[in-house]
Amino acid sequence: MEQRAKRIAIVGPAHPYRGGLASIMESMAREFQVRGMEVRITTFTLQYPSILFPGKSQTVDTPAPQDLNIERKLSTINPLSWWRVGRELRRLKPDIVLMKYWTPFMAPCFGTVARLARRNGTTKVICQIDNVEPHEHHIIDKPCNRYFLRSVDGFIYMSEQVHGELKAYTSAPALFAPHPTFNNFGCRVERSEACKRLGLDADTRYALFFGLIRDYKGLDMLLDAWAEFRREGHKLIIAGEFYASRDKYMAQIERLGLQEEVILHDHFIPDAEVKYYFSAADCVVLPYKTATQSGVTQICYNFATPVIVTRVGGLSEIVPDGRVGYVCEPTKEGVRDALERIYEGDRLQRFAEAMTEERRRFTWEAMCDKIEELYAEL
Repeated sequence: MEQRAKRIAIVGPAHPYRGGLASIMESMAREFQVRGMEVRITTFTLQYPSILFPGKSQTVDTPAPQDLNIERKLSTINPLSWWRVGRELRRLKPDIVLMKYWTPFMAPCFGTVARLARRNGTTKVICQIDNVEPHEHHIIDKPCNRYFLRSVDGFIYMSEQVHGELKAYTSAPALFAPHPTFNNFGCRVERSEACKRLGLDADTRYALFFGLIRDYKGLDMLLDAWAEFRREGHKLIIAGEFYASRDKYMAQIERLGLQEEVILHDHFIPDAEVKYYFSAADCVVLPYKTATQSGVTQICYNFATPVIVTRVGGLSEIVPDGRVGYVCEPTKEGVRDALERIYEGDRLQRFAEAMTEERRRFTWEAMCDKIEELYAEL
């Protein structure tokens, strides 16, 4: 008898929600479809209440992808929607419910859906987990984590720090798979074209800080380091929407006298524009104070843009020090020294060449292989 195709129900961010998390879930869905599996995605009618969302918009106005089956059914603040989605999954009996977990805020919703889905005795819940303990802590984090994490049959983790934190909550099976490179931002373009698109002077050298601006990402530390690194013909691009106090950073730039050396694009960068930033920049600097992993490092690999990261969380697991960039201490001095070293000699060129080799480790095929391997163990 012919074996039926495996069925996977993905629950988490997807179009029209913006950002890397939605891109991840959609990329995995496409890879599973290539393998002949039946895939459906359940995403949000409401992801965050506006009062809890620090940005300007949670969604994009681009057309929905025609190659994916995406349904908006889940509201994180409406328990009735959790019950409806969970009961529907219990009835449909997918082989796998695949969830993405990055914040305890999602725990009540996701934990309820997972518990209801598993009651059919067939479905296994697998979680690709970004964080266990959040970067910004609240008193309800641990009980929320317990509720969700203990509803999951198995985990895919992307850094050893997350794995260690996970063990405090559950003994469920867990496998490591590194964060894949993003494949939705296109290919690198000529630097001259990228500079023209962004209104930049192609004769200037640029370092890039990219992504949503939160305090734990260390932009203040980078600005202090840049004030000591500063050199003729070099500028720092800050590209991303403020999720922290904009005024605080503007005051710091003024106090350090960096108004002419910092280029601020303080808005959410649409997918179609990302390639221009990474093609124009000599390097990317991620001066995080805390971290598990970072999707920005994988964008760097996609465009072969050398990267400086701090020695926190799992960043050094993804960035081999001295091969594709530098791993430095999370201090002003550490970031400054890494900037000085990366601009010496032909290091930028050598690091870029090495990135094209190293990125072969980070594929969606490998990630989905691990998910299937984990399912086979459950």
